[in-house]
Amino acid sequence: MIRDATLDDAAACAAIYEPYVHDTAITFETEPPSATEMGERIASSLTDHAWLVLEDDGQVIGYAYAGQFHKRAAYRWACEVSVYLEQGATGRGRGRALYTALFDRLEARGFRTLVSLMTVPNDPSLRLHLAMGFEVVGTMTEIGYKLGGWHDVMWLQRRLPDVGDPPAEPH
Repeated sequence: MIRDATLDDAAACAAIYEPYVHDTAITFETEPPSATEMGERIASSLTDHAWLVLEDDGQVIGYAYAGQFHKRAAYRWACEVSVYLEQGATGRGRGRALYTALFDRLEARGFRTLVSLMTVPNDPSLRLHLAMGFEVVGTMTEIGYKLGGWHDVMWLQRRLPDVGDPPAEPH
């Protein structure tokens, strides 16, 4: 079941994210957020974008969210998206299901462009994003240092259906 996140999901989302922070360069964060901080992120995302969770037998096993791409006003129709699944829960269409629901929500709110950044190599994430209609638009080389090495970051972009010009304000 996919549903809107609530603040009650903060601890589960933080627990899903923690191994990515400690054990991988998939995220460039080096300290995992607390449940309180994750709750603040959820609340912020729900205000202007969207944060969804995936439940299996009543347990949150994944989440996808969108946030502000950039603070400058002209970027307000673009947002950055991410998806995280509990370790061992990947490869079964769950990321695709979360992203599909998230993208529908963002389109309804008037957003036009989705951006995703990923540390490379990350073949499972790249396959998911390409399957979801993203295009690679660039790579920044050796931009982040984590776990004893330099890492590249790939930028991907997906356009949502045109909402007309001038576009209505996203809501």
